[in-house]
Amino acid sequence: MQTAARSQQDTGHTLGRYRHICAFFNSVEEQRRVLRPFITEGFEHGHSAYHYVDPELREEHLRWLAEAGVDVSEAMGSGQLEVRPWQDSLLRGGGFDLDPWLASFEEVFNAASAAGYKQTRFLGHMEWALQDLPGVEDLIEYEARVNYLIPRYDHAVICTYDLTKFGASVVMDALRTHPAVIIGGLRQENPFFVSPEELLLEVRERRSNHKIPSVGR
Repeated sequence: MQTAARSQQDTGHTLGRYRHICAFFNSVEEQRRVLRPFITEGFEHGHSAYHYVDPELREEHLRWLAEAGVDVSEAMGSGQLEVRPWQDSLLRGGGFDLDPWLASFEEVFNAASAAGYKQTRFLGHMEWALQDLPGVEDLIEYEARVNYLIPRYDHAVICTYDLTKFGASVVMDALRTHPAVIIGGLRQENPFFVSPEELLLEVRERRSNHKIPSVGR
């Protein structure tokens, strides 16, 4: 079997058939090692990049990009790279508002296309959902509904989950909302994927029964 890095190199800038990918890691070091080719290859192909990260780790993330060979100052100055803390992207207004975020998510894609970028490589650190803020319980609905957007564009989205922080039920739901998965350093089609229509119906049933799972451990 191939490693995730090898798989991404083989598929080139198309990244294969499925573009909404959940990636599970046990450490920051593992995450960076596995995802480095996804990020650096994007810059080599002239793609744009949008990352949302923990605000406390933003500067560290920028340093890691520089160490990986990205000219951070030039890329950010030209608009090719955006690295946003959660408060400037998902958690505006002190909470997570699903519909505005989905609209702004699509705006990122449209703006990149208008600027001449064929593809955006979108990286989201999902630990924002561990914040004790209004709306974070909509995480799984958000992941399911993103599957309606991504097929309309030639972009790629990786959602990273730290297995040491998220509860088992949320990890399973994350698996069910992504058609591709990186786990154990391997990227593959996800056999646990459930169509967004089916999963959104289940979410509504959970809410009616007040059975929304806890996000953290």
